[in-house]
Parts: sequence; C-alpha cells; structure tokens
Amino acid sequence: MSNLLGGPLTDSTKGSDNEQSSERPESLLPRSKRRRFTPLKVANQIPKRRRKEIEKALEGSSGTPKKWSRQNGPKNHAFLRKRIPPGSIRRLEFDLLSVDIGESWPVPITVVHGARPGPTITLLGAVHGNELVGPLALTYLSGPNFIGSGKAIDPDVLSGTIRIVPIVNMPGYKMKSRYMPDGRDLNRSFPGKPDSNTSYRVANRFWKEIIAGSDYVIDLHTAAVGRTNMPQIRANLAHASSNKIARSFGIEAILDNVGPKGSLRRVTNDADIACVTFEGGGPDELDPESVQVSLYGILNVLRSLRMIPGHPSRPTFRILASGSLWIRSDQGGLLDVLAPAGSFVDEGEVVATVTNPERPSESHDIISPTRGLIICSATNPFVTAGTPVGHILPVSKGVQTIRKRLDEDDCLVISGADGDPVWRDDDEVEDITVGGEWSGGNVDAEWSTNPPTDSDEEAAESDPSQ
Repeated sequence: MSNLLGGPLTDSTKGSDNEQSSERPESLLPRSKRRRFTPLKVANQIPKRRRKEIEKALEGSSGTPKKWSRQNGPKNHAFLRKRIPPGSIRRLEFDLLSVDIGESWPVPITVVHGARPGPTITLLGAVHGNELVGPLALTYLSGPNFIGSGKAIDPDVLSGTIRIVPIVNMPGYKMKSRYMPDGRDLNRSFPGKPDSNTSYRVANRFWKEIIAGSDYVIDLHTAAVGRTNMPQIRANLAHASSNKIARSFGIEAILDNVGPKGSLRRVTNDADIACVTFEGGGPDELDPESVQVSLYGILNVLRSLRMIPGHPSRPTFRILASGSLWIRSDQGGLLDVLAPAGSFVDEGEVVATVTNPERPSESHDIISPTRGLIICSATNPFVTAGTPVGHILPVSKGVQTIRKRLDEDDCLVISGADGDPVWRDDDEVEDITVGGEWSGGNVDAEWSTNPPTDSDEEAAESDPSQ
C-alpha cells in the first residue's frame, strides 16, 4: 500500500533494579542505547468469566438495521439544524458553548453524506487538547486526498454518513493543554450537565448534538504527558458493535476495558452506541507512524461496515488483552529507556537504566519481570523509587508467531505501518492469549500521579458547582 500521507512514515508488579555482572547471558545484555519508536502487534487471553460475558453479548447482536436498507432509498441527513442532501460534502462549525457574549469555541466539522443509506460514524480528535495525532490524521482525512470523486471516500459511492471532528477540545488545543480552561478533563465529564461547570456544559452539549445521533464513534488519542503509547485499540469487547469495529480496525493490540468513569467511550457504550479509542504516540508531538496507522484503521472500519468499497485488511494475529504488568524503577535518578513502547522483551532483560549525576560512578539496571510486549513507556527522565517506566502485556503463547514480525530492534511492526497485509478471513487471524487484570481498574491508572477517588467523582456529580 502506498503511504496514506503521500510520503514515508516513518495487581501491579514491581521490576527490580539489579547490578548486572559481567557473566550474565548474552540474551540479557542491554539493548543498543538509541531511541526506537517502531510500533507493534501481539495478542492476549481474556479470562474465562470475561470471555463468557463477551460471547453472551455477541450472541445477542442483530443484523443490519432497517433504516440502513437500500430499499428505503437515499434521504437527507439532518445535522445541526441543516439538511444535507445525499452525495454531498458540507463544512460546518459547531459552538462548544451557546453564549451571547464571550468565546463560544467553534470547532470545524466535515460531514460526508453518502448517496446510499447506511450508518452514521463520528470520528473525533483532540478530546484532550494537546494530543495531536488525531487532529493531523483527521485533517488529512477531511482533505482532497481522501474525499472526492474517485477517492477513498466518494460521496456518490458512500453508504451512510461520516462526521469528522479533528479538534473537539478547541480551547485546550489553543492553550496546548490536555484540559479545558477550568482545569478539568473533558474525557471524564461525559455526559455532562447543561447547568454545571464549564467542562460539564461542553460535554453535555457535544453529547446531545454530535454523539447521540451516531451509530459508531472512533475517538483518537495519544498517551498523556511523560509517556508514549504504541498504536492500540481500547474497547469494551462485551459490547457487540464495539467489538466489531475494534477487530475491524485491523491492528494487533486490542485492550478490553469499559473505560474510566465519565469517559466518552464508557458513556457512549452505556447508550448502546459503538465506540472505540485509538491510542498512539505521545502528547505535543506528531508521531507519523501513529497518524499512518490511525488512517489505515479508519478506512478498514469503513470497509468492514460496507460504507466504502473494498475488503478490509487484517493482521496475522491480534492481542485481546484483559490485563497487564508494570515495570518500575526501584531507584531514583535519570531514566534511560532501552526498550520503548512497541518492544518485545524477555524475562530478565534490561529495559532501562537509572543514573544519578550526583554519583556518576553508579548506575542501576531495570529488569523486565516477564516476557511480553511493552505497550507504553515513560518519556519523562526523572524517576523515584516506585515510578512506572513501562507497561507490559505478558506473552506466553504464540511467541514464535510474534517473533516473525520483530524488526532488527526487536520491535513489532504494526499493521498499517508497512502497508496493507494480504487479505485474509477473520478466522485466519490468530488470537494469542495472556491473562491478568488492569491494576487500578483501567489501563492507565498506574501512570496517574493523582488519580481521583470514588468519593471525589461522586462529589463532582452531585455538586454541579465543582
């Protein structure tokens, strides 16, 4: 596949810091001390109880809704008090706040309404204002390289409607901040309240006007400050339609989780709307590989939903992860990461070192507690004892399958980063298994420096002034 952007894209567990003797096996020697940001792919086991929940949910999934039937013929798409005719493209603005004076924070939206009936899918970027992979990917997707006659998204061929919102948190984006101007996290504020604080008002308005009318939602994110993610999908696999688009995205790592309280994905699923989160790269950077993979995945989903022509691409294997382990520093100082996000490491391998400029003759190695795939790694070099430096999916099955996709730096190459895989049926995709649970209740809980307590969240919900 040619480059989508027109050019090369390029129970928490504590790790131990042990001084390594000169007699250690060659396989455990530190990696080359250079930065590597190659993406990856792999697969994980769902515990039996969770697997039964997912299977039960999938049994109840229904066929194509009657409103998408082509027998009904094309109809106008009603959106933001506009009637968009079939086979057309509209560029609109949506005000995050409805005010007579002051800043309303308008955000641009591109709507492509197909000439044929079908589902409505909403694509979102920058719900966190400093996460820039989504804005860049969706800006490309909204442009003439992707939309138009004979392009990947042709309104005259499209079945259904695509809504593209490159930047949701416009004030945060302009401030180069993850948060809203009131200091709150928009992605912990859904579905919001119309008469509450600023973030809740924006969340409520966006929910009612944009999300509630959708059948599918893809929300593009990066890691937060101080870390970087390998490309991955997060989804509640017990929600049937979310399970479908998570798999159809066509990349290898799918993390099964309902999402944090107040997150868009969790609230959307509660309303029985399919929603998945793509994660790739870090904040305040335009990681080209993550941009490429996200575009690849979105087009795969559109093909899988039969909204655009073509067969979706599928990886040779995928992770279905329900848990993880953590690699931590047991010392304080400056961190040098040798195995960044996307690395496949062995148990006992040195994945990072810690040094202290005040005692330059001493250094400490950080050892991987297990064999597996590092899905997120620290980028902040300052660590203290207990600081997480890596988030790892333990892998005990399918190791040989995984190793076939390692590059020269022992990183996994994600589907979409090196072109389309060959077409294959879904039952040909190998699901590699691993057990576990998410420490702290969600994927990123251990990274947080000040995670909210249940009482804090309940207080925020009960008191609109918060």
